Amino acid sequence: MNLRGIVSVSGKPGLWKALAQNKTGFILESLDAQKTKLIANLSTAKIAALDEITIFGDDEDIRLTDVLERFKVAKSVPDVKADGKLFREFFREVAPGHDEEKVYASDMKKIVSWYHILKDMPLFDEVVPVETPADEAVEEPEPVEKLEDAITDKPIKAAKAVKSAKEKPETLKSEGESATPKKAKKK
Repeated sequence: MNLRGIVSVSGKPGLWKALAQNKTGFILESLDAQKTKLIANLSTAKIAALDEITIFGDDEDIRLTDVLERFKVAKSVPDVKADGKLFREFFREVAPGHDEEKVYASDMKKIVSWYHILKDMPLFDEVVPVETPADEAVEEPEPVEKLEDAITDKPIKAAKAVKSAKEKPETLKSEGESATPKKAKKK
């Protein structure tokens, strides 16, 4: 399941796909049939990426992607308008070990509604490539036999010289005095 780029925006129903990013936020497109565009300002809107969302668990948090994978093999997914008791029974099946005090019926309803939006999309069945270290051996550089072999003929660029301001005599800070030097009073 590839949920990369799919986000939820607080205060906006449904799910959104991140199309681009600008200085102030993201340009989003809804995943429904209308394909409405939205510019979500990062200073005013809360945006949550679905691939980073977790559900409170008794021992450790449960990733949303793992729960949605279990939705696929579940016998029946409840309707969004079902009651909280039905959601709780369903979540005991698909998210065993979720914290029943912290995961509210509204949270479960939101996850079920997200599932109904995503289930028919091609990205829901898409396999995410797992990044694993390559099995190839890393070639190590050959050791340098002599110091002369390590020296190159290329000159090393020197750092730019920093111009310093006029040097002023510094006074030591004694108790009760400020850290800045005092100007001498004119007589």
